Amino acid sequence: MKGKIHSIETLGTLDGPGIRIIIFFQGCPMHCWYCHNPDTWDITKGMETDSSEIVEKVLKYKNYFGKEGGVTLSGGEPLMQAGFACEILKKCMENNINTAIDTAGYELTDNVKKCLKYTGLALIDLKHSNPDKHSELTGHELSRTLKFIEYVSSHKIRYWIRQVIVPGLTDSEEQVIRLLELLKTYNPPEKVELLSYHRMAIEKWKEIHKEYKYKNIPEPDEQVMKRLQKLVNSKLL
Repeated sequence: MKGKIHSIETLGTLDGPGIRIIIFFQGCPMHCWYCHNPDTWDITKGMETDSSEIVEKVLKYKNYFGKEGGVTLSGGEPLMQAGFACEILKKCMENNINTAIDTAGYELTDNVKKCLKYTGLALIDLKHSNPDKHSELTGHELSRTLKFIEYVSSHKIRYWIRQVIVPGLTDSEEQVIRLLELLKTYNPPEKVELLSYHRMAIEKWKEIHKEYKYKNIPEPDEQVMKRLQKLVNSKLL
């Protein structure tokens, strides 16, 4: 099956456990204000390739993965191309390669549910714990992501929650505690990972001729990140 990808990162260490190959899919329905990959939004762009070609490339790096590493489908939003993603994940599992999807949990179609059968780990990006702020930031309702978390949790699929910490937007203790309160409804995630906002995407936004609303926002202080992550870890124990 053919699909559209943006790029491939080999030997990555930031998108799931261990050493991984990251496949960045083209296309995303969420146009988040601080997105660091806005060049992946347009599904008509990117490179068309076949799932077999992707798996063939992944297999070349299998010896580097170790016990925890593997392949992560990211983007963009990989589940926008659920059929294509499913083919890659299934073939990787058949070759004993750990699989993960980095997703915002935007939709939960039958094709997405099928895709999740071959997902060893779901990295779920929860943009904001406040429904109004989430809608303002992404253009979509928080309830969609929560529905996705509920499905993953109830089907006992391993999952992490990830949130980008943006000064003035998501960097308060109150916001983080509210995030953890939301998760109490479900089987707990293995990990809640707070990611530091960065400004490296400014040039990408210029290239797609879009206004970058956070161009004057500084990156979060390292001590703030450590304090918030410590708070998260203490509440999850």
